[in-house]
Amino acid sequence: METATTSTRGPVQPEPPAQLNAGTGLMALGAAGFAAYAVVFFVRNFTDAFLELGIGHEQVDVGKDQIEQFSPSLQDYISHLHIAVSGFILATAIAVLFLTVFGVRRGHLWAWVGAVAAPVVGLAVALPAHYPFGFDTIGHLGGIYLATAIFVVGALVALRPLLPHR
Repeated sequence: METATTSTRGPVQPEPPAQLNAGTGLMALGAAGFAAYAVVFFVRNFTDAFLELGIGHEQVDVGKDQIEQFSPSLQDYISHLHIAVSGFILATAIAVLFLTVFGVRRGHLWAWVGAVAAPVVGLAVALPAHYPFGFDTIGHLGGIYLATAIFVVGALVALRPLLPHR
């Protein structure tokens, strides 16, 4: 007697080219770096550190206690901004990771465009505000710069095998 078998995996996808695998691996690593930064940002909001990673008394001359003593509602407002920003950074990282792993790795140029555009827009809006106010410390932006550099290298490596199909 023969038994029928079914697969829940779907059609077998051909193995992507090595260059595409390497590029998407680096893109995913960069996205994981963005996610890690978001988690650190979120956690610090609920500690005595309160201020973002790499921001100290040289940049902001008061801490959580002084802000709360001056105005509890201001401290609540700053806290809500920390939570919101960390949420948007994490959401972007997750979207970029999924676009990379399930779109770019399968050879979809549209997914590459989305995966690259999301952090570019976020960084283009957020980074310029750091410089005029002296918030551009290596401790504050170094991790994001490193994750971005890894991501950009991966995006460039992954782009090459995507283009010949067009």
